[in-house]
Amino acid sequence: QVQLVESGGGLVQAGGSLRLSCTAPKTIFSYNDWAWYRQPPGKQRELVATITEGGRTNYADSVKGRFTISRDNIKNTMYLQMNSLKAEDTAVYYCNSPGVTGTQWFDWGQGTRVTVSS
Repeated sequence: QVQLVESGGGLVQAGGSLRLSCTAPKTIFSYNDWAWYRQPPGKQRELVATITEGGRTNYADSVKGRFTISRDNIKNTMYLQMNSLKAEDTAVYYCNSPGVTGTQWFDWGQGTRVTVSS
């Protein structure tokens, strides 16, 4: 069973920054596209940003210009740098490898909670 481990969440004031990390087994990390998702309180999980095996990135409109997704294949770790945080960014953040039509390849990890106070 593939274990995904998210970290880096916390409580931050609006306008602040956080950097999230996601580690996956070295045997699979380099060969997959990866993505960050989030689930706000009382809402469904949504896609935040994706990064392909080759490093191409894509972002949800709500985070464009504020969030940056990156990956380090040597450390088998993916990152999400979040700047200019807003209260509506409050959510549990998860990572996974996106499949086709909204699916994901692996079981969800525990996620990391981000709380932005206004």
